[in-house]
Amino acid sequence: MSKRIVLFGATGSIGESTLKVLRKHPDRLELVGVASNTRYTELSAIAEEFKVPQVCLFDEHAYTQAKTEGYFPQATLSQGFEGLEALATLPEADLVVMAMDGTNGIRPTLAALNAGKEVALASKEVLVLAGEFVMEAARKNNTKLLPLDSEHNAIFQCLEGHPTQQVDKVILTASGGPFRDYTWEQMHSVTPQQALKHPNWDMGPKNTLDSATMANKGLELIEAHWLFGTPANKLEVLVNPTSAVHGLVTFVDGSILAHLSPASMTFPIQNSLLYPDRAASVYPTFDFSQGMSIELYPPDLTRFPCLKLAMEALEAGGIAPTLFNAANEVAVKAFVDTNIAFTDIPKIIEKTLDTMPNSDPSSIEALLEINQEALALASTFITPTPIPTA
Repeated sequence: MSKRIVLFGATGSIGESTLKVLRKHPDRLELVGVASNTRYTELSAIAEEFKVPQVCLFDEHAYTQAKTEGYFPQATLSQGFEGLEALATLPEADLVVMAMDGTNGIRPTLAALNAGKEVALASKEVLVLAGEFVMEAARKNNTKLLPLDSEHNAIFQCLEGHPTQQVDKVILTASGGPFRDYTWEQMHSVTPQQALKHPNWDMGPKNTLDSATMANKGLELIEAHWLFGTPANKLEVLVNPTSAVHGLVTFVDGSILAHLSPASMTFPIQNSLLYPDRAASVYPTFDFSQGMSIELYPPDLTRFPCLKLAMEALEAGGIAPTLFNAANEVAVKAFVDTNIAFTDIPKIIEKTLDTMPNSDPSSIEALLEINQEALALASTFITPTPIPTA
């Protein structure tokens, strides 16, 4: 029997890789629902190709345009949070793939878990902001939260079958981004165009920029804390420039398990979609007859302070991870708009963390309100300065 999939963020980079896996295994995977924010023409092509009966456009204007222009004639089209939550709880769905950017994925993720659906999660904000609430919903409803990110999926595979008390360290790897060999002074003058050229991965703009500052790895540490119940002092990062090693787990007896696969998101996505089964991959894996060198070394937290700030936010707990994420979002946008230098990004994050007092959120609603306050606060620290654009 086919596993029936609902795909949130179908028109993004994770969505594109997910569709490749679906095309590879049409006899095992069926797409029954798709959602996007605004890109209705691309979403329409997906719905037509996979004959998807349920479609949601979150953005009201995009929804109206799609209806006016006659898109999705064979599908039921919904809109907004109500549409997202209805899609997340489709009775016929077996697995919800959550790959929406930003905080919009929190409510439908919780709705899916509370409806007893398995969720394959790629949206960082869901766990960074609402990890406590999301993991509680998964436990309460006895359902699985499967990690889609390559690093978390790697750790998931390494940990499987091993009790928590046997684990010494959980280690995420990072490529180091395009500036891993730059000095701090060199990074001051880099441009958005340079930062968007990742050496290994084809990702969306925000994740690519976060990789360049290594804020991305900091967010992933926070996610790993919630996904695997791993305390901050047992989480580490190592740089692997080739992105061949995605994660390692060291055990109390000194043994180490590492996960390797090529730098394509189709590998972790397929693992989550077909879990617990395995099947032929979309792309070929490594050919060791050609030889391979593996380099691993610790990150330089002086040159990449965003990672250090994320580690400190994780240790602080409470709303600190939310503040880190919000400030980073504001700072990255300011850099893309050429209002600040690349090296100003961590300065804005640090000011936000230092200014807004930490606390423990009482509800999702309170947390989302705090997130808005943090976005507004971080914006006050933007002081436009001329920087290179090419």
